[in-house]
Amino acid sequence: MSWTLKLDGQVLPDRALIGGKAWSIARMLSLGLTVPPAFVVTTKACTAYQDGGWPEGLDAEIADGLAWLEAQTGRTFDGSTPLLLSVRSGAAISMPGMMDTVLNLGISDQTEAALAAESGEPGFARDTHRRFLELFASIVLRAPAHLEAGADPATWRAQIEAASGQNVPLDPRAQLKAAVRAVFDSWNSRRARKYRQHNSIPDDLGTAVTIQAMVFGNLDEDSGTGVLFSRNPLSGERVPFGEYLPKAQGEDVVSGKFTPLRLEAMHERVRTAHDQLLAASETLEQDSRDMQDIEFTVQKGKLYLLQARSAKRAPEAAVRCAVEMAEEGLIDCAEALARVSREQTLEILRPRLAVDSADTLTAIASGEGACPGVASGVVVTTPDEAEARARAGEAVVLARETTSPDDIHGMIAAKAIITAQGGATSHAAVVSRALGRPCVVGCGGGVMALAGQVVTVDGGGRVYAGTLPMIAPEANDHPWLSKLLAWAEAAGDTRYIAVPEAQDLAVLGTNHG
Repeated sequence: MSWTLKLDGQVLPDRALIGGKAWSIARMLSLGLTVPPAFVVTTKACTAYQDGGWPEGLDAEIADGLAWLEAQTGRTFDGSTPLLLSVRSGAAISMPGMMDTVLNLGISDQTEAALAAESGEPGFARDTHRRFLELFASIVLRAPAHLEAGADPATWRAQIEAASGQNVPLDPRAQLKAAVRAVFDSWNSRRARKYRQHNSIPDDLGTAVTIQAMVFGNLDEDSGTGVLFSRNPLSGERVPFGEYLPKAQGEDVVSGKFTPLRLEAMHERVRTAHDQLLAASETLEQDSRDMQDIEFTVQKGKLYLLQARSAKRAPEAAVRCAVEMAEEGLIDCAEALARVSREQTLEILRPRLAVDSADTLTAIASGEGACPGVASGVVVTTPDEAEARARAGEAVVLARETTSPDDIHGMIAAKAIITAQGGATSHAAVVSRALGRPCVVGCGGGVMALAGQVVTVDGGGRVYAGTLPMIAPEANDHPWLSKLLAWAEAAGDTRYIAVPEAQDLAVLGTNHG
């Protein structure tokens, strides 16, 4: 049995075999888009690992895949023109941020020196080394470490050894095997199991592991990283929506530790790459017939696409996008109905702030709206407390500096989510839209001081003290929802015919927050 596949764009393998990330790479390559070369360890290997340990023959296949990457890139994994790797999980069903990624794998003291000499940017090479050690410590050794930028690799390694009781392997091939094993293990992490349970995803699918040549958004001022949605994931409007972070790597955006710039900043800094990104977005949306969530990196002004998937979207965006895509002829009415769940229609009709109810009030926190909606509850600052108090019947709002996959159980339990840091494409934003939770990100450090207070979160970007009065909207107030409901009635789709009346939604809204 073969455990790996090379992604050359010639064929589109079964998504269940190679996972969503690798499938998107193969798809983008088949469309002629620029993607760093990659091969994939299949979900069959993960299933075999869960059943009986490391699969026989996998080491040899990974070595063959590495040789292929070296030939594709003209670089060497541990030589004078270093090939560094991104090692990413990827299940067949999208689980945003629930599993693990190690970037810059393969760097050592020797390859750092080679990278510095080649690029003429010693600071970039040292930064790349630090990033790898932080991720390896956190994901593979399970000892999260914050490594100070001014130190040297020997100091960082000693710090990691003191925290974990383990050494970071100096052999890059040993690093790679450990990272693949960690991705396999992450399939059964608590957070992944919670997410699967909440979304009714089977436990036996397994995750693939995508092993891809690195490109460097942290290289220079003409480099950066970002996320682009082909349509607005909050409203569904047919305009590109995205964020860009210059001189950074993808984890900086997703983690929420840095607040990125609007996409317009990319146009100002790397205009050609920006224009190519918008063209690629249109190509991918037309090919998939669905809103796309695209991760990308720019290295020295050149655009590389890393992943494209169907975007997680707020309930209002789900309805508008489905209706407008049907009107554009991308999908038919039956497909539009299939793309919107009854739960999403109910979220749109949940109570909202009464007109003018907040006009005379001053928000106690404000930031960027990441998922629309309104909910009230007592602020808690740990996911465990959110889960425990919600289980006891309390309405809670989860406040975090920035969320991570380890917070998923608290995010599911909360009525709303607020963060001190991050932007509209951070982990908190993406997962809140998937869960349908009102969310405001980038509120500033003071948000953590709200612990214990009852607040009302307006997913448009504000947080108010206390519980504010709300009203239940009518379906006719929402042009896209009313059209969708008319299509459902004509089709005899009973999921939507019995949408509750406003007075019933008022009760539902009270329970919601």
